[in-house]
Amino acid sequence: MMEFKSTVDAFLTARSKLCVSLILVLAIAAVYFPVRDHDFISLDDGLYVTQNIHVNRGLSVEGLKWALTTNHAGFWIPLTWVSLMIDCHLFGLDAGYHHAVNVMIHIFNTLLLFFVLRRMTGAIWPSSVVAILFAVHPIHVESVAWVSERKDVLFAFFWMLAMWFYVRYAQNPGIRRYIPLMLCYILGLMAKPMIVTLPFVLLLLDYWPLKRLQIKEKNHPAEQQQNLLTLVLEKVPLFILTVVVSVITFVLQKSGGAVTSLSTLPVSDRLFNSLISYVKYLGKMVWPHPLAVLYPRPDALPAWQWALSLILPVPSPTA
Repeated sequence: MMEFKSTVDAFLTARSKLCVSLILVLAIAAVYFPVRDHDFISLDDGLYVTQNIHVNRGLSVEGLKWALTTNHAGFWIPLTWVSLMIDCHLFGLDAGYHHAVNVMIHIFNTLLLFFVLRRMTGAIWPSSVVAILFAVHPIHVESVAWVSERKDVLFAFFWMLAMWFYVRYAQNPGIRRYIPLMLCYILGLMAKPMIVTLPFVLLLLDYWPLKRLQIKEKNHPAEQQQNLLTLVLEKVPLFILTVVVSVITFVLQKSGGAVTSLSTLPVSDRLFNSLISYVKYLGKMVWPHPLAVLYPRPDALPAWQWALSLILPVPSPTA
């Protein structure tokens, strides 16, 4: 009887996961179907594709060498360049297909997120709610419906894949399970350096829902510290890559004029602006209006805004 019940439960679980997956795919297809008829835009698409002869000529040995060595657009993102080259090789400058590839990657990202959450928590329906919000949230439109933002959906793909491999590693730690995690992180860094926050998120996952950070004896806090130290040490290779890529990105951005000098923008203004921006970003997640491609820094930062931001949670954006 118990065996029959287990079989039925497994069937229902598999059926539920299939239904959720279909809903996610259909929802994304419905929302983003119009982008097939969209064109390139003048903001960055010329820099990345239409006027970039290294990319719009398609795949070539010279193009691959350029992708691996260039700091074009102020980033070292060879995987993104190669991805755009493949598009041009297959579809030329038909913008609709470039958009369609972004949508396909977003579909994979959403499905990966659902299955990762399902595996970490064991809860199908809460995981499906988070996945559907990720799938159709207006704040993701820029990343999915803008060809130049291929780097966003691409690094997100390796982020989700890295989390999948990390869950496998956490269940049974070992070098053979750590290597795929490292590989995904490296590929994500080659798509967009924003993935540098991943090791910190993995530490949060250790606390919940993976529950790897536990206190066995309430009277022995040293045991908890040792456990935390172990979890940090296992991520040292990831943190080393984080530091290296962060320094490289800062240098490239500074050489490209994207970093303002301290004489122009003091540290205090940068700190207050970042605090306010984080809180506003959280606000956009709850109420995504108004949305824009660019949010210029205001000339003055009201004291009440940054003072209020100090008492609010300030998580780092990851998508």
